[in-house]
Amino acid sequence: MRPFWLEQALQADTSEICPPLQGEVRTDVCIVGGGYTGLWTAIMLKQQNPELDVLLIEADICGAGASGRNGGCALSWSAKYFTLERLFGVEEAVRLVKESERSIHAIGEFCEQYGVDADYRLDGTLYTATNRAQVGSTDAVIAALERNGINSFSQRPLADVQRMAGSSKHLEGWFSPAAASVQPGKLVRGLRRVALQLGVKIHESTAMTGLEEGRPARLQTPNGSIVADRVVLAMNAWMARAFPQFERSVAIVSSDMLITEPRPDLLQEIGLTSGVTVLDSRIFVHYYHNTPDGRIMLGKGGNTFAFGGRMLPVFDQPSPYAGLLKNSLADFFPAFADVKVDATWNGPSDRSVTGLPFFGQMSGAGNVFYGFGYSGSGVGPCHMGGQILASLVQGLDNPWTRSPLVNGPLGYFPPEPIRYLGSLMVRNAIRRKERAEDRGRRPRHLDVRLAKFAAAAGKADKG
Repeated sequence: MRPFWLEQALQADTSEICPPLQGEVRTDVCIVGGGYTGLWTAIMLKQQNPELDVLLIEADICGAGASGRNGGCALSWSAKYFTLERLFGVEEAVRLVKESERSIHAIGEFCEQYGVDADYRLDGTLYTATNRAQVGSTDAVIAALERNGINSFSQRPLADVQRMAGSSKHLEGWFSPAAASVQPGKLVRGLRRVALQLGVKIHESTAMTGLEEGRPARLQTPNGSIVADRVVLAMNAWMARAFPQFERSVAIVSSDMLITEPRPDLLQEIGLTSGVTVLDSRIFVHYYHNTPDGRIMLGKGGNTFAFGGRMLPVFDQPSPYAGLLKNSLADFFPAFADVKVDATWNGPSDRSVTGLPFFGQMSGAGNVFYGFGYSGSGVGPCHMGGQILASLVQGLDNPWTRSPLVNGPLGYFPPEPIRYLGSLMVRNAIRRKERAEDRGRRPRHLDVRLAKFAAAAGKADKG
């Protein structure tokens, strides 16, 4: 059984599976991974250089990883401004915020140009507070955006916030029009269709079993091999297991989601009638939006941590946190308390130390490129990832290839078992801290201090 979004998308997508690779083939560029990053890279390479021979391999089917099962919130990096400035300086931080907002629009333009029905709705986002402790927590980052002339957020009157968000649980809200919601499975399957249309060769059910770096590089697969001048590794959360040098560059953590049956009548009643994405100000954030067919999708990050970057069986099963998600749904929307939940699911998210993705080239021959670490916020930024990787592959000199984003990991987690035990300790401290705040109590000092270790996990930088 596939996660809900992908299952729904596959019902509408009747195309054949691309056959597994057999025998030895030669190509200009081989891309490993058929999710957003790999497909955007393939598409951009063919758009910019139609003569280029581009071949993509995917271990399962395109979209089977995070791209077919995320929350569908296409967000910019504007609320991560402090992190961007600290890491890259003011000029590059401003450029990246602008580019991240441009990517949101570009995804919609792409869907329109190629007739991709991904339920794309450019209806903006609301960053809210759902308890007193969260009120004011995004003021500083928005003031910094304002100072730099890149602020798209405006504070909305409380009545407007509660009406737009469909819930009286919100105590304040900042709205930005530069965000969208999508049906992620439909988007990734649409990208696959366009890649094929542009002449990208795709082999599904074709895992990379070995990589020999060199000029050219050679990739092994179960029934064949690929000789490629250049290679792009777009495996995201799977990179940590495939390459030991990246094991400590990301922590693999679940995001858990549920989706209700269609109840457009109730959505009308509570006022959640646009495709606005809504996020609270927790570290392990609640996020939700409606769907065009009248459902609510609600998710929560930061639940299951994987030891040593392993892909746990639970990542392909219904969420073990279904009870918690249902309680949150009823808490936000009392009218939906007894509405049937059609599905729950979760998936592995590759959290980097900074909460931002990183890109680079492998050692040695300098013709193997990678990008991952989207930290649970990849729907919009993967479009930037495609631009970065397509530029690196072609050896271009542009703001993407000059960006410090291409300098590889910008920090490492401690080795196991310290990382795993530390993750659980921090997660539990965050849960206690946020539970106390929800009840209007002051959290324990130690819990507040421990929670700071996970500051990068939040969707917005706190001042």
